[in-house]
Amino acid sequence: MSTPLALIIEDDEDLSMIFAAALAAAQFKTEVIQDGNAAAVRLAVTRPDVVVLDLHLPNISGRELLEQIRGDARLTHTRVMLASADALMAQSMRRDADLVLLKPVSFSQLRDLAKRLYPVKATQD
Repeated sequence: MSTPLALIIEDDEDLSMIFAAALAAAQFKTEVIQDGNAAAVRLAVTRPDVVVLDLHLPNISGRELLEQIRGDARLTHTRVMLASADALMAQSMRRDADLVLLKPVSFSQLRDLAKRLYPVKATQD
């Protein structure tokens, strides 16, 4: 079994590094993308297992990216965790996301929720 991929789509550099470290601790391979355009391009050519998605991104919004993910048959099994400080906007998108997290999100909270959302089976030696 290969290591699952988590895309962290977050324009705040400090938060994206915390999110990447938390998902790496949950046994995910991580990739950080800090721009909506770059995220749209990457989503068109890859199949992440989990996406941590900020709603307020430069160039293309998180809302548009969520629509792209949910409209792409290749990404049917991709789990999306919205991470936003905008409670009203996040709440309005709750039905299209697997989880909605209100910032600030802690390292341990994200690590533990990612493990529950997408359980990674330990590899046998």
